[in-house]
Amino acid sequence: MGRFEPDCTQCFGLCCVALPFLRSTGAAGFAFDKPAGEPCRHLAADDTCAIHSSLLPAGMGGCVAYECFGAGQHVSQVLYDRVSWREAPGTAGQMFAVLGVVRRLHEMLVLLDQASSRVPSAALSALRDRVSGATLGTPAEVLDVELDRLAARVGDALGAVSREVRGEGPSYAGQDLVGRDLRAVPLARADLRGALLIAADLRDTDLDRTDLLGADLRDADLSGADLATALFVTQPQLNSARGDAHTRLPHGLRRPVAWEAPHPSGRT
Repeated sequence: MGRFEPDCTQCFGLCCVALPFLRSTGAAGFAFDKPAGEPCRHLAADDTCAIHSSLLPAGMGGCVAYECFGAGQHVSQVLYDRVSWREAPGTAGQMFAVLGVVRRLHEMLVLLDQASSRVPSAALSALRDRVSGATLGTPAEVLDVELDRLAARVGDALGAVSREVRGEGPSYAGQDLVGRDLRAVPLARADLRGALLIAADLRDTDLDRTDLLGADLRDADLSGADLATALFVTQPQLNSARGDAHTRLPHGLRRPVAWEAPHPSGRT
């Protein structure tokens, strides 16, 4: 299992406690409300999920969609040296805050690795080293990381790679495309950074070199779509979208288990 793939067996159930969620429906929905810092009702004493095998039918699709990028095990095993918030309750608040920082840093590392695979450079390598170094040290040192400034540097670097790879592709960055049928729209080499693609119809679309950084793909239908060369796709985006066995994925990303189920809308 890779460093950035979650390993819940090495974590203290941090996402099941630290994160808040609201009752909602859809691919990333939850069956009930839970405030931040309160253990989920399904979290067992051994930090496992009591309904892990039936999260989707239980209405907990948000848990399936969520991805910590390996931050949970890094915080649990490395930064807190295997001493959990249950054993040292005074550390709970800090530990949950550290989880949020490390998750963002790990996501940056995932994206930088994608960028380097397309356009290797010394500058990208140095920036990656800077981000990786920020995940180490004491928990207090991790919390002192200038996260927004670092994220801005990473964003600029990813933008430069995107422009080099995409060339003069069209831009729909930040646009509201919720529920749109985009099957006839040319999206190859397009800039869809931050676009709202919730429930959009992207079936069988060609997303060659399309920049999907931060695009909201909740309930978007990617059945048969070709994302093999798409830029800056992350696992949480796929987890919250719809797809099937014919959807082509970028190297290193997993086909979500939920894609094995029929589309609830019945669309064909």
